[in-house]
Amino acid sequence: MAVGNSASLLLGLLVLVHTWGAWAAVDVNMEDRVEVFRGDTAQIACMFTSVDGIGGVTIMWFYMLQKGERQQIYFQDSTMKITKQGTPYSDRISVNGTGANGVVVLTINDVQLRDEVEFICLIKSLTDGTGEGRTKLRVFATPDLPTIEAVETAFSVHDLKPAKIGVCEVTNGYPKPNITWYRENTPLRNDHGVSVVSVITSEYSGLFSVKSEVRMMVTKEDKDAKFYCEVNYFVPGGTRMTETNRINITVYYPSTAVKVWVESPKGKIKEGDSIELQCHGDGNSPSSVLTITHDGGLEETLDDNRLVLSNVTRLNSGVYHCNSLDLESDKEITGNTTVFVNYLDPAVVIPHDTVVIQGEELVATCNALSSPLTHTVVWFKDGREISRGHTLKLKDTTFSTAGTYVCVVTVAEIEGMETSGTLRVTVKGQPKIIRPDNTDIEESFEKSVNLNCMVRGFPVPSITWTTSDGQVLKTVSQEETEDSVKSVVSVKVMSDITAVCNASNEYGTETLTFSIKATILTTTQASTTASTISSNTAEVPKKLKKEGSGVIIAVIIICILLLAILGSVLYFLYKKGKICGRSGKQDLSKEKSSKDNIVVEMKSDNTEEAILLGVNGEKQPPSDQVDICSR
Repeated sequence: MAVGNSASLLLGLLVLVHTWGAWAAVDVNMEDRVEVFRGDTAQIACMFTSVDGIGGVTIMWFYMLQKGERQQIYFQDSTMKITKQGTPYSDRISVNGTGANGVVVLTINDVQLRDEVEFICLIKSLTDGTGEGRTKLRVFATPDLPTIEAVETAFSVHDLKPAKIGVCEVTNGYPKPNITWYRENTPLRNDHGVSVVSVITSEYSGLFSVKSEVRMMVTKEDKDAKFYCEVNYFVPGGTRMTETNRINITVYYPSTAVKVWVESPKGKIKEGDSIELQCHGDGNSPSSVLTITHDGGLEETLDDNRLVLSNVTRLNSGVYHCNSLDLESDKEITGNTTVFVNYLDPAVVIPHDTVVIQGEELVATCNALSSPLTHTVVWFKDGREISRGHTLKLKDTTFSTAGTYVCVVTVAEIEGMETSGTLRVTVKGQPKIIRPDNTDIEESFEKSVNLNCMVRGFPVPSITWTTSDGQVLKTVSQEETEDSVKSVVSVKVMSDITAVCNASNEYGTETLTFSIKATILTTTQASTTASTISSNTAEVPKKLKKEGSGVIIAVIIICILLLAILGSVLYFLYKKGKICGRSGKQDLSKEKSSKDNIVVEMKSDNTEEAILLGVNGEKQPPSDQVDICSR
């Protein structure tokens, strides 16, 4: 502490001594100001001219207090350099240079806002006297990024006083930042219904914060406007600018025009469609009420700007009016649109149902009442197109002509717009039997066969079944339509038979003959005369079918071989005397022929004629038939 006081005392004495010297002026040059950011290092140069050299020059640095007094912070002569203790700069300053070249520099570290004072460089020369220069140290602090906050409330053009639009704020700047409001690219000033109020706050740190709000009378044009703030602040050597985000505001205003249109369906409208009408004004005031009216008496209030008409008819055609009433201003405006509903009535077919005689010509027409649209008419039968145009001509009618015809009327330019009508045609005429592929039928003996007879005609023919011997057959089933009948009979095959289907109505008769051939099961019996060889009777069954000549020939050959074997056996027994009490030594040379007269009787189920075959297979007449036992 004693050392410090001694140094201060010595510095004061030195200053006093030099003050007594001559006061001839020393030329000192310094910058008017030095500008730095807070926290940076400041360098203040002092340039002077003296002929005394370093040994005859004394250098002192001062800064100005707020009350206008000087406060020394540094002393230097040819013998010493002293930094004054107890000042705000004791630990933060240094002086570079000895003054030999006429320049000394005061360096201040970690510059703060309180360092924004005037610094004085005093130069005293032994021969040139004393001179000083002054430099103002300016300190700058970059503010935080500005913020902007929009008022959430919506505004009405009917408001009677300026409305608060938003607030901008920038903090911690030095010197004081400036805020300017903009609407789009136009600055807002305190005039023409605009009020800008700014509040400046000096923080404890010495920095400044600025808050600015704008109020104005809103108009419809403000609904799409962008508002923002521009902040200008000082930096060493100039100024800088930054901007906030853009905000917009909600402005309610009444409509000045109203539009109404058909939203769906797109294109032409037909009966049965659902129509959605949209009504919109160019305003957005919540106090506006939209209604739709129609010439037919409709009046609907719209909640969501639309009206849906379901399953419309031609009565929904006409002019629709959309009215917008602003309740605040009591102003009403109207928009109109015209709706036309196209229609297509059910098709009218003349005649609707008709009966024609076979061979005659039929002419029918098909028409449908419709709105003025181009339409096409197509006739169908059984799903197949047969004619185009309003008129259908059927020449030389037959039973195939009969049936249901559908007339379809279509409007091509409107999807799904069509109607139809029907024509039922009945053709009168004598029965026409639809002949099957085969009327010659083979069936096994005692089996049953079903016969079908399909007949067309009108009036519906009656059907009876008969056989070639005059027997009337009973119908198993019969199905009828308007111009046809199907009859089924079942015939049990006992022999070859002919069945006839007889169809008749008032216009004539037609028949169909079925020929049924019975396939016979035959039993071949080989035996001797019943009184002599009944115990040795044998049967050989054979089923004769017309399945091929080769099978028949094979069966015949087998039968002949069996008969030959049987004849040989009988002959052998006869020779041995085993038959008719004769011995086997009887001479057969007494017979009237070289041919053996041994015969076998064959009987058929279908004939009473007895056929005798010789051993060689020759047929014997009854006059030549000889009993074996009589010989």
